[in-house]
Amino acid sequence: MYSKSQLFFKYLQYYFTSSNGKGHGTHSPFVFEFITKVLNDKTVYSEYERVERLRNQLLNDNSILNVEDFGAGSSVSKTNQRTVSSIARNAAKSKKLGQLLFRMVKFYQPSTILELGTSLGITSSYLALANQDARMITMEGSKEIAEAARKNFRNLEIRNLEIVEGNFDDKLSSAITQLSSIDFVFIDGNHRKEPTERYFKELLAKMNKDSILVFDDIHWSNEMEAAWEAIKNNAAVTCSIDLFFIGIVFFRKEFKEKQDFAICF
Repeated sequence: MYSKSQLFFKYLQYYFTSSNGKGHGTHSPFVFEFITKVLNDKTVYSEYERVERLRNQLLNDNSILNVEDFGAGSSVSKTNQRTVSSIARNAAKSKKLGQLLFRMVKFYQPSTILELGTSLGITSSYLALANQDARMITMEGSKEIAEAARKNFRNLEIRNLEIVEGNFDDKLSSAITQLSSIDFVFIDGNHRKEPTERYFKELLAKMNKDSILVFDDIHWSNEMEAAWEAIKNNAAVTCSIDLFFIGIVFFRKEFKEKQDFAICF
C-alpha cells in the first residue's frame, strides 16, 4: 500500500486534474444527472442520523474482537485482536462516502444489492436502508465481526439483508448463483490486484445494462490502481467515474464510446 505522503501526492494530482464536480461541461446526460442529482444532493435524509448514531456507539465500544483477515490486511493494526472502536475508526467508510452510497441506491433503486466486506455494518446499513424493498447480500470473512454486524442490523431493525460469512474466494460463487442478476455491487475487501479482478470477472456474468459496480480504495496501492485500470478498460464497461477513494463502473448501452471521468468529490 502507498504511504500517507504518497497518497497525499496522489490526491493532489487527482484534485488538480479532475473536473470540478458541478457538472459544467459534462456532455453525457447520464453523468450530468449523476453529478447534479446524486453526487451533489444535499438533502439530509432521516436514515443518516440512524446510521451515524450507530457509528458513534461503535466508536466508543472497547470490546475486543478476534479478526480473521483474508485480504491485504489492515493499514493500521498488525494484530488479529482489535477493539470495535478501532475497527469503526479505521475500517468503516467515512460518513461522506457512506451517504453517497446511500444516495446512489436511493436514486437508482436497485432490486438486488451485493456488498463484499461487511465489517461492522455501517456502510451495509446505509445501502440496505436506501431501498428497503431490495434484496441485499453482504459478505464478511471474519466470524466475530460478522456476528457484531448482525447485532447492529437487529438494533437498526434492518430486515432486507443477509450475511454470508467466510472467505470471498470460497463463498462468492455460491452466494451469487441464486441471483439471476445483480443491480448494485460495492466491493470493499481484499485490496489486491488478482482477487479484485477475479471478483469483477465473476460478477460480470450477473451484470445487466443498469448494473452499477463500486470499488473501494482504487488508489490505495499500486496493485489496486492496476486493478482499477484493467476493470475500467474491460470491453463490457461503457463508463467509469473516479472519485479517488472509490471508483464506479457502468454498463449502460447509451454510451456509444467508452467514457472515463475523474470528478472532484
